[in-house]
Amino acid sequence: MDELHRKGLSKMNEVYGWEMPDLPGDYFAMTVEHLFGTVWTRPELSMRDRRLLLLAVLTALGQEDLLEIQVNAALHNDELTKDELREAALFVTHYVGWPLGSKLNNAVERVLHKRKKAAESGTGGDKKATAGEVIAKAVGKQD
Repeated sequence: MDELHRKGLSKMNEVYGWEMPDLPGDYFAMTVEHLFGTVWTRPELSMRDRRLLLLAVLTALGQEDLLEIQVNAALHNDELTKDELREAALFVTHYVGWPLGSKLNNAVERVLHKRKKAAESGTGGDKKATAGEVIAKAVGKQD
């Protein structure tokens, strides 16, 4: 594994808040090396700044499943608080409109509910739980 690939995989793990396996194929390699090894590691923006931008873009695109992954990662990495996430949803809604903005708000509230429930049960929650739900949904194995 070359240095750029290693750097990208490390950043990808940091971004998502859990260990991403090194998958085969050019598509994954390009994602790891370019997006995470080059773009996410540029020094001009902090991880928090990038996360806020990503949340806004995903909201504008209506990507509710990916919003849950990113909200969970932002909380896991202590980049944003629950109040900051709620404020971001309120702010973004005024630019993308209520139907799309509500997707971010709903994602924030679902993630907060899941995290609270996990904390109350003493399980601490699975860092990959939200991602697992998204993947299952994508392949048609939704509960």
